Amino acid sequence: MPALSVTSHIVIGQYSTLRLAAMRVKASAAMLGPVLRCLLVDDNAQFVVAARAILDGDELSVVGQAANAAEAVQRMSELSPDVVLLDIDLGEESGFAVARQLADAAGDTAPKIVLISTHPGDDFADLIEESPALGFVAKSELSPAAVIRLVQGSDGGGRSA
Repeated sequence: MPALSVTSHIVIGQYSTLRLAAMRVKASAAMLGPVLRCLLVDDNAQFVVAARAILDGDELSVVGQAANAAEAVQRMSELSPDVVLLDIDLGEESGFAVARQLADAAGDTAPKIVLISTHPGDDFADLIEESPALGFVAKSELSPAAVIRLVQGSDGGGRSA
């Protein structure tokens, strides 16, 4: 059953009124479906902060972050995320190589991997197709809806959101 959160206050002035300031119905996780647990792998700290602010919510939860391949493998093992958002350019490391490492390390229990970049997906189309990643989302279009579309396959079978 949804939980109701009601806040009210009385405005005292020339006229006394009881005002309902806010009423919010917060649906339970069962009503929305499970929240996707996400590991964010990016070496740009400013982007990580911004991405967390955009992504964390009722549908998707950023449960951890990593800045390189070693951290990503460790966090994936510790946190068991449903999806890994992985930057294609991790400084000295290739996101494509890291995607392969993550897929190999997790085997059959590998989370869905979504590659992200500031560059358009067309620049990497062949590499994305050959990678173990589910698909690609441009950083400028990163949102819970874009990630969920890829994970649920509701984008018509494509590899980009």
